[in-house]
Amino acid sequence: MQLPGAAVVQDTTLIDSQGVAWHYGDPLVEQRAIHFDTPVLVDRSQRRVISVTGPDAPEFLNNLLSQKLDDVNAGYTATALDLDIQGRILHHADVVRTEEGFFLDTTEAEFSTFLDFLTKMIFWSQVEVKEADLALLTLLGPIPELPTEVTSEAAFVRDVPAWTKTPRTDIAIPRDQLATLARTLIDAGLKPAGLMAFTAERIRNLEPERAADLDDKSIPHEVWHWIGRGELPGAVHLEKGCYRGQETIARVENLGRSPRLLVLLYLDGSAPEMPEIGAEITSGGRKVGRMGTIIDDFEYGPIALGLVKRSALPATEDADAAATELLIGDVAATIDVDSLPRDEGIKLGRNAIDKLRGK
Repeated sequence: MQLPGAAVVQDTTLIDSQGVAWHYGDPLVEQRAIHFDTPVLVDRSQRRVISVTGPDAPEFLNNLLSQKLDDVNAGYTATALDLDIQGRILHHADVVRTEEGFFLDTTEAEFSTFLDFLTKMIFWSQVEVKEADLALLTLLGPIPELPTEVTSEAAFVRDVPAWTKTPRTDIAIPRDQLATLARTLIDAGLKPAGLMAFTAERIRNLEPERAADLDDKSIPHEVWHWIGRGELPGAVHLEKGCYRGQETIARVENLGRSPRLLVLLYLDGSAPEMPEIGAEITSGGRKVGRMGTIIDDFEYGPIALGLVKRSALPATEDADAAATELLIGDVAATIDVDSLPRDEGIKLGRNAIDKLRGK
């Protein structure tokens, strides 16, 4: 916020954005730099970080969260979810394993209840759960070699493989050194970019924030790449032991599909006013979804994340699928077919039931 041109979000928003720069005067240019070989630096110090240490930390977190964490080595990074008994998403956090333990970072809106939940679940486990006084800096684009002044002070440096469209590296540093180490990175060649540029890339990479993009009924399968398959761990490990909400995960994975999916939407940029987060998505006069984060992208114009009923989704094998149109208020929207899943796994339970029925 001390840098020239720093501006905060002007309107009330559900996006986790308080206390950091939304842009530095030219947000579209800031985002454009990411795609033209200019590494950028984004202040994401609004994120809150939880530290979990102690000899029982791996098993403790493994028993509570959707990710398999009991046997991971230092340097491991993934996403993890805390679910309720019906499998609905309560908390979403990025996780990294270090030599000392685990760090979990989440949004301001989720932090207090998540920390309270983890603390209440300690019982006899030999763990310490507390807030870590760390600030996050995110590097986007071609990542240069980092100055030793930064890496030597960092609690962790993690690459984020789940972002398949944008190279991303997160650095956690002591909060009281945020301004100093950010300046060191800028002097090393990184261009400051506001959270607006990061948010545009977040939408491109289909990464939701719980408050803005999901609702109280959301289950993990609605964010299809959160289900760990192949080399990417996602947020849900399908072969780990029991945890709260696992029954829903197993039932959807083996018997059916989620009723909604998170998709990328292209909006008509000629509309005089853009809809707000939470606006209804309609098709043929009926509600088929909810719009989440919306942003102006330097290349595509207004884009957004949306939770859309499967009945309103285009068939990926349809050559004309990209033309499927929805309405958000008076604004026309089109689903990006490439944001739809290509593989949602073999429904082994459904196959078994069909065999029993002689199908």
